[in-house]
Amino acid sequence: DVGCGTGAFTGLILAQAVPQKIVGVDPSPPQVEHAKRTVMAPQAEFHTGTAIDLPFGTGEFDAVVSALVIHFIEDRPKAFREMLRVARPGGIVGGYTWRKSPTIIDAPYGALVRAVKEIAGDVMQSPIVPEAMPDGMRAALTAAGYENIEVTTIEASQTFRDFEDYWTSQTATFPHPVARSVAALSVQDRERVRDSVGTALPAAADGSITYSSRVTA
Repeated sequence: DVGCGTGAFTGLILAQAVPQKIVGVDPSPPQVEHAKRTVMAPQAEFHTGTAIDLPFGTGEFDAVVSALVIHFIEDRPKAFREMLRVARPGGIVGGYTWRKSPTIIDAPYGALVRAVKEIAGDVMQSPIVPEAMPDGMRAALTAAGYENIEVTTIEASQTFRDFEDYWTSQTATFPHPVARSVAALSVQDRERVRDSVGTALPAAADGSITYSSRVTA
């Protein structure tokens, strides 16, 4: 699990499969320590390391995965080569990242980004990289030497009990860049952003807010 963070994706794998061994790697020691404390499985290991220099031998893993990390990696060509290197011949390398471009933001915070840009003219957000769109992902994997490439878009919906539940989940997640942008606004502009997002994400009859997000995988 490349860029395992707190071990959330590692935990999902363990909930749905029974790997003989699973190893998470992340450059953040605090995240790795958190994963060690929370993912309690005898076959799970966590190490500090980077995607561009994976601390493993060639062909060591049947599957190499990376969840919502690709857009944070500066040297993505090298990272893709490293993921391929540590996968066994005929193994699988899989990953996904939020579907984003200069004009498309299909991440969960998309509506918030659009509203902040409308009100303030600019917004902080995670990097937009070519691999976030299908053509860019395919081109990068081809250049890195991958074979049997399959690129797809995955859509998932999320429901919040009401607008306050949505707003809190999106604006209180510090140090998320978009949340920092909202915090930097004046009280008046924050209210304008709330109104704009509320219009973009109309509530259902029971007050709940449901919308879809998409990843390139």
